[in-house]
Amino acid sequence: MSRPTVVSSGIELDARGIRAEGSPRVVLCASLFYFRLPREQWRARLEQVRASGYTCVDVYLPWNFHETAPGRWSFEGRHDVAAFLDLAQEVGLYVIARPGPYICSEWDGGALPAWLGLDPDLRVRQHEPRFLTQVTAWFDQVLPLLAERQYPANGPVIMVQLENELDFFDCEDRTGYLTALRDQALRHGITVPLIACAGQGDIEGATGNVPGVVPACNFYPDDDSPHIEPEVRRYAEVLADRDLPLLITETNRRHRTLRRLLASGASLIAPYLQSSGWNFGYTPSTGNWGDPGNFMSHGYDFGGYVSSTGAERPEYAQGQVLARVIDTLGPQLALATSAVPCVPVTADFPTSSSPSALDLDGGGQLVAVPHLGTAPGTAVVNGIPVAVAPDSCPLMLVNVPLQPWGYDGTLTLASADPVAASDGVLTFASEVPVTVVLDGIRVEIPAPAAGAPERATVEGLVLVALAPEDAVRLRATERDGTVRLNDPSPRRSSAPPMDMKDVRRRATEAHEERAGAHRLPPTLESLGVYRGRGTYRTTADLTGVDELLLVGAADIVDLSIGGRVHPTIAGFGAAQRIDVREAAGRVGVEAVVEIWGHANFDDARLPALRLGALRGLGTLWTVRDVADVSALWSVRGQWAGLPAPIRVLGGWSSTRVGLPVTYTRDIRSATDSALHLLGVVEPVRVSVDNGEARTVHAEDPWVLLPAGSHQISVTLPHHPSGGGLRAELLGLEPVTGWTCATQDDDVLTGFAAETDPERYDVRLPLALEPGEEAWLDVELPPSDDGFLVRLEGSQIRATGWAAGECVGRVWVGDRPAFSGGDSNVFWIPSGWSGLTLLLRGTAGPDNPELRTLRLESPHD
Repeated sequence: MSRPTVVSSGIELDARGIRAEGSPRVVLCASLFYFRLPREQWRARLEQVRASGYTCVDVYLPWNFHETAPGRWSFEGRHDVAAFLDLAQEVGLYVIARPGPYICSEWDGGALPAWLGLDPDLRVRQHEPRFLTQVTAWFDQVLPLLAERQYPANGPVIMVQLENELDFFDCEDRTGYLTALRDQALRHGITVPLIACAGQGDIEGATGNVPGVVPACNFYPDDDSPHIEPEVRRYAEVLADRDLPLLITETNRRHRTLRRLLASGASLIAPYLQSSGWNFGYTPSTGNWGDPGNFMSHGYDFGGYVSSTGAERPEYAQGQVLARVIDTLGPQLALATSAVPCVPVTADFPTSSSPSALDLDGGGQLVAVPHLGTAPGTAVVNGIPVAVAPDSCPLMLVNVPLQPWGYDGTLTLASADPVAASDGVLTFASEVPVTVVLDGIRVEIPAPAAGAPERATVEGLVLVALAPEDAVRLRATERDGTVRLNDPSPRRSSAPPMDMKDVRRRATEAHEERAGAHRLPPTLESLGVYRGRGTYRTTADLTGVDELLLVGAADIVDLSIGGRVHPTIAGFGAAQRIDVREAAGRVGVEAVVEIWGHANFDDARLPALRLGALRGLGTLWTVRDVADVSALWSVRGQWAGLPAPIRVLGGWSSTRVGLPVTYTRDIRSATDSALHLLGVVEPVRVSVDNGEARTVHAEDPWVLLPAGSHQISVTLPHHPSGGGLRAELLGLEPVTGWTCATQDDDVLTGFAAETDPERYDVRLPLALEPGEEAWLDVELPPSDDGFLVRLEGSQIRATGWAAGECVGRVWVGDRPAFSGGDSNVFWIPSGWSGLTLLLRGTAGPDNPELRTLRLESPHD
């Protein structure tokens, strides 16, 4: 296999690791996203990362953050990525730039612009000319910014990532697609390494094995798994065979795990997401991992070492200790190769099934001994018992020559992290006693307390043990073992929570942009709304109609039928049956449809969670009749012969459990219809008129059929008891005659920013009717730190604005699942004046009410 090593003027990658201008480096990298922070906080967050000991940040560049409408580009203010990169260089950080075109990142559409879905012939993330033409327009904007800021000549960019975890996606021509992206990068003068990350270990699936594109790996293991090391070592070996280092571009945030990855051979370790942020406005995605259909919260926080508001968590100090180990060992570690311990290692606590070690350049090993339990334990390393703290992973030096540190001898064993080494002095960090064996002499150093280092001297070599909290403040260790510490960082005081009760309600509402008359409801994107909402209205007479079927609606649908407000629908395009027998008057339908965000991950189980899927009301149908069609299916497969047996759907019996059986039936309907498969658990395959089969999932077990006769085939794995599957056919007629109006992000933000609207005083609690809206202005007290504004109430969905920008959205009361950070607060950064809220009451188990706005300190 040809070697895809990439060498630039400043960065070289090979099996020994990363070299920056010839100097070997182990790179700790924190995700930090300019688009999820106020511009005023960029420098402080970058400096915070640098102070953690990390030397690099990885930065997504979201295409649709910069191209806000077709051909409308924004690189100013909070969109000024060039300024962010320049700040990173000033602070002293490297940058791994990740311009996509697809980024995932729980971001609206994975950064793919929403309007791409309007072209039925355009196929995203494929080697397809329509898509690549759009990508070229984006790369023509962003790649020159990166090329101008490459390391070392003009900036901090040391690598550029193409695409993101393509091995999760069904790309038909990976080689062609990645080649096209690579060629565009080269055309724009990118000379630093081009990388592509594999999300589930499929290196070829992520890179297409394109020459000049370096594979990287994303690992998200169970932190308590004993099997992390052998898996990671395998990839280190595979890449070393290609004369490449192991670059881990995403992984867990826990430093116990990061140490295991380091010892297993990683040259780049980039935990995602170490420095948290915020999903402003309409930028979060929908879908994500786990159960299909959840919403990303305003807070974007997965427990990294810095919270969304900038507070440092305990992991921050652990990062500083790990960074000191890496700095202390320097090139010895950076040029190390992955291995297993050269001495026996056993433990009386849960640990790795196959511990990792690094063969250090110059001799000896660094051995990782993870303690995966919760009680203090003892490891035996080469026959020597040593204390190991629970929930830790000490990096132990074994058989290391000490000549580089001014001592003519060999360190047989040191059971704690080496955090400093100078002429004649070795300093370790530990919360338990430290065992050191030097040229056959064994020394036990008591567990150090904070502010009380422990010392020992062996043959003229001074050994110092520090508590971890002192190790992060270590400035210098003198030849006599005297420790000099930096002053502790001042603690920030927190103001007590304060309830806001007095607000002002606006007398008017934001205007709607008329969007024409339509036979069927159009998508919001076709009306020019890529972020925002739209209203659909029809005067259709529903007299005699008992039930409606709503198909394809997304993301959030507030439906009023005949004057009766229904509970909010958030089904991500799944068909919804709606009982309208109690609708007063049965005339007229109004639907307010809000885009929460386009899917960031391709999930076929629900229509709106497909990558590139559009938003809107979908199609509303009246249900004219319902027929049970569970019987009279002919059976094909297993030993069924001719004539084909006739059974109920799923009713064939055989001993071949789990093997596929196909059931076929002719169905006729004078109108459009919907086949509903009830009792689906595992996905089944359905074909119509012998066409291409589609997969039907439990989350949306419906198949729409045009009027006429059709042969339906359903293929499912055999279950001896039939599995409880049934089928019904709904005869449908579309509800037509729609008028539309829109309020995109610009319209709503412009109204929120009006300086002198007509308004009147209101004191909370404020009760609303389902479907009623209220615009509130809140005067916040001055604060140097900003506020978390927590909404307390029921059945309220709120959008907030401050300083001329949409801050985010909060949904209080009965609601779908949320993921990310705290989903019940707005964050108002320091200097962002005022707060304007748009409230909407929703139907549910409680009455809509905003009881109070609680102001909380961002440092709590």
